[in-house]
Amino acid sequence: MDDIEIIDLNPDNISDYGVCGYKDLKKHVELRKKIDWFQEYYPKGLRIKIVMSKKGGYQGMLEYIPGEYAHRPVEAEGYMFIHCIFVGFRKEFKGQGMASRLLDECIQEAQNKEMLGVAVVTRKGPFMAGNDIFLNKGFQIVDSTKPDFNLLVKKFDEKSPDPKFRGDIDESLKEYSNGLTILRSVQCPYTEKNVNAIIKSAKNKFKLKTNLVDLNDALDVQNSPCAFGSFCLIYDGEILSYHPISKTRFENIINKKII
Repeated sequence: MDDIEIIDLNPDNISDYGVCGYKDLKKHVELRKKIDWFQEYYPKGLRIKIVMSKKGGYQGMLEYIPGEYAHRPVEAEGYMFIHCIFVGFRKEFKGQGMASRLLDECIQEAQNKEMLGVAVVTRKGPFMAGNDIFLNKGFQIVDSTKPDFNLLVKKFDEKSPDPKFRGDIDESLKEYSNGLTILRSVQCPYTEKNVNAIIKSAKNKFKLKTNLVDLNDALDVQNSPCAFGSFCLIYDGEILSYHPISKTRFENIINKKII
């Protein structure tokens, strides 16, 4: 589509474009937190590329960072690590090859920086990209973890060590064996509004006190018991959701657990 361009966000222009569909700095605290986080990690190699249409506005993005700062429970030092990719808030912007272009730019940057390759966590379920777009670019599945997460990598040298999920994911879950716990990181802006609504519902409807754990840096997230990393909803040591959910979805899940 002729009216589309890819724009590199930086600390000077990110407020002009917003992130993940959030644009209003005054209205959206999640956007302000995301920008603060972006400014912290930008000097460490964090990059966000967005898809902009003159007619349709913001239509997608790709976010990636050197693997030592990955906000997933992975060991991926030396690799460029993709946090998230999506294209097409509106249907007509899907299937135009923009996601492929975004990936090509990420791969090229990793090559230019003489990194080992590019890695990403995918999921068969909702809220994350699936395998197909990466497999089509020459990525390979090198590790998996429950319930349906895969770790894929595109190596520039097959002799390089594989990235992997951290081996202590299940062990770290034992820390949250009592009551309701929510882990979140501002890496994902969808953890703000939904989490606040869940905490209120847990208190008022179910008389549950929520242990809210803000994951403050990459190391905190890498020690998360959830492969999504930036969010985890846990009840009595069981993961109820690996990604942000609505208050209604939370209530439906809890109703089945306590009745």
